[in-house]
Amino acid sequence: MGGVLRVEPLWVETFTGLRVRQFEGLERVVRERDGNGPGGGRPWCLPLAERVLVVAVYYRTNLTMRQLASLFGISSATVCRVVQRLGPLLALEAAPRPASGVERLWIVDGTLVPVRDRSVGASSRNYRFSANAQVVIDADTRLVVATARPVPGNKADAHAWRNSGLPAQCADATVLADGAYTSTGLVIPDRRRAGRPLLPAQEEDNAEHRRVRARVEHTFAHMKNDKILHDCRQKGDGLHHAVQPVAHMHNLARTV
Repeated sequence: MGGVLRVEPLWVETFTGLRVRQFEGLERVVRERDGNGPGGGRPWCLPLAERVLVVAVYYRTNLTMRQLASLFGISSATVCRVVQRLGPLLALEAAPRPASGVERLWIVDGTLVPVRDRSVGASSRNYRFSANAQVVIDADTRLVVATARPVPGNKADAHAWRNSGLPAQCADATVLADGAYTSTGLVIPDRRRAGRPLLPAQEEDNAEHRRVRARVEHTFAHMKNDKILHDCRQKGDGLHHAVQPVAHMHNLARTV
């Protein structure tokens, strides 16, 4: 029996949260990254556009492989093969370095993503077995400029930042962070100390810092419309390969 979902405006917008032209941008990226080549086995039973739709729907809805198989009229094994083949190809493109003399303001924060793989996550402050995913956004455009490979959720944000590879990518930008990033060289709020209340100017600076840094929380809220970030069942690098496409689709939704 044939599947229900096809690359049509109604289904694309309902099941991915992207408009058709945004989805076409996603397909174009996969095609440019040789995603239309053979999968190492039998020929694909779906055209490239529908394979990209399978992956986008999977990240958006977090349906099981069996449920997706019923929607697309294919086998569960084919769904798994499509996700494993195309998921990494939807990775976020590396952010261009700021041009010389151009001041860029970026914001970093970590978000906890519940995971099933015990080798990836740890018991965390959200009372779930989670991983910590570090994300950097541009303060002006609110686009995601970089993400790091997730670490166990019991690791502090400062530890996750230092071991993420992100400091090198952000070397030419001013990066804001919250108080959890103490001693990292990032711009964090002034701290109150015993017997030393903050000066009025410091209070004002902290208020402005909170106002700007809130943009990364808004970005997390938008990214978590994709249910894969509520309960990732993928093992190994599965969460890393999920965060990257979700960030990529967030950027497409804001720019295309």
